[in-house]
Amino acid sequence: MKDRFDRDIHYLRLSVTDKCNLRCVYCMPETGVTKLRHEDILSVDEIAEIVGAAATCGITKVRVTGGEPLVRRGIIGICEKIAQTNGISEICLTTNGILLPKFARELKSAGVNRLNISLDSLEPLTYNDITRVDALNDALVGIDVALKMGFDAIKIYAVMIGGVNDAEIRDLLDLTRKNNVNVRLIELMPIGECADWAEERFISAKSVLKLVPELREVGTDGVSKLYMLPDGLGTVGLISPISSHFCPTCNRIRVTCDGFLKPCLHSGEEINLRGLHGKELEQVLRNAIYNKPRKHELDSGEISGASRNMNAIGG
Repeated sequence: MKDRFDRDIHYLRLSVTDKCNLRCVYCMPETGVTKLRHEDILSVDEIAEIVGAAATCGITKVRVTGGEPLVRRGIIGICEKIAQTNGISEICLTTNGILLPKFARELKSAGVNRLNISLDSLEPLTYNDITRVDALNDALVGIDVALKMGFDAIKIYAVMIGGVNDAEIRDLLDLTRKNNVNVRLIELMPIGECADWAEERFISAKSVLKLVPELREVGTDGVSKLYMLPDGLGTVGLISPISSHFCPTCNRIRVTCDGFLKPCLHSGEEINLRGLHGKELEQVLRNAIYNKPRKHELDSGEISGASRNMNAIGG
C-alpha cells in the first residue's frame, strides 16, 4: 500500500515482548524496566489477527523483534502463524544470538527466512560494558550455529558508540572476510537511555568510510548503503538514520508488544490496535499507513519524540 508520499509500505516490525536477557546501555536502564504483565502483551491470536490485517493492507515482510523475542513463551508457534499468513513472503527475527543454539533449527522449520543478530563488540570486556552481561561467547556460539543452519541471510548489527566500540570497527567488518554474512553498522540514535549522551558518543557512517577507505560501494539494501572489502565474502552495510536519514524511502510500520501501532519510530504517535477486529482493524491500519509522517526531525538536532525505550518499542 502507498502512503500519501507515494512510499510503498510493505514491512512490519512486530515486537512480541519487552523482556530481554541483556541490559544494553543504549536500550534500557541497568536495573531493567517495569515488565508488562503477560495479559498486557499481545496474545498469539491477536498477533495472528494483526499480521493478517496488515497483509491485507500490503504488508509482505514481518520482522519479529523484542526485547529479545526468543524469551517470549511460544515464539516458535508465533513464527509459524506468521509464516502461514496469506501474503507474507518473508519473516525475519532480530535476536542477540544467545538463545540461538536452542532455537535456530526450530525457527528455520517454522518459516523464519532471515536472522538479524546484534553484536556490538568482539571484546569480552567491551561487550560486558555495553550489555551488562558476560555473554559474548554465548552470542558467538549462537552466530556459528545460525550460520550452519542455512538461513537465506544473516545480518550482524553493531551500534557504533564513540569511545566504546569505535576501535573495533575494522574487526567487526573483518567478519565479512570469513563468512558470507552482512555486517551492518548503525549510527547511535538519541532515543531513550542515550537521548542526552555526549555528542562524541555519536559516530557518523561517513567516518567509517574514512577509517576503511578500501570499502567499495556495491548498492543498497533497504535502509543500508552496501559496501564490500576487496577480499570479502559478505557485505558491509552502513545505516545512517541521523547523518543522512532514509525517511524518503522508509517502507515500514511498527507494532509494539502491547498492541500499539507506531507509523514512525521517532514520533510520539501510537495507535491502539487491541480490541479491533475485521474491517475496523484493517481500516485503522490503512489510515495509519496512509498518514505516515514524511520524516523524523532528528537531523535538526532534536532528540527522538518516542516516549519509550527501544526494548518497549521493538528494534
